[in-house]
Amino acid sequence: MAQFTYEDLGLKDYKQCWDYQETIHRQVVDDKLATKNSSELNRFLLVEHPHVYTLGKSGDEHNLLVNGDFLRKIDADYYKINRGGDITYHGPGQLVGYPIIDLEKYRLGVKEFIFKMEQAIIQTIAEYGLHGSLKEGATGVWLDAEEPALSRKICAIG
Repeated sequence: MAQFTYEDLGLKDYKQCWDYQETIHRQVVDDKLATKNSSELNRFLLVEHPHVYTLGKSGDEHNLLVNGDFLRKIDADYYKINRGGDITYHGPGQLVGYPIIDLEKYRLGVKEFIFKMEQAIIQTIAEYGLHGSLKEGATGVWLDAEEPALSRKICAIG
């Protein structure tokens, strides 16, 4: 079973959190290179961000459905990032988790890891009486996925 160091970062600016993740990632890589073995420095960060929109490397700016005036009105930041996904919103009241894990140690590819995360979320929300499921062609966990008019994402991954 994987061992993690958990950190609750509270409310933190997206860029500060990104820089912190990059520092941890560099430590994991350096540890792995120094020991010529798997890293034991797995982390799981939980954070809440002020209003921020991110555009992933496979995203399209035309999918941002708000304009600069709205971003200024809600004091939102906007970043182009080197992660997957399209446009993502993070904001107050939304819990965001960032796992930083040596997947090679567990012989996991990214897709399998994402699937395992989705299954863990489905099991967790079931404890609260919510029925989560996967949606064909989309990552994340959805409520009422079988009813398109009611379908909504409860957990985004990417």
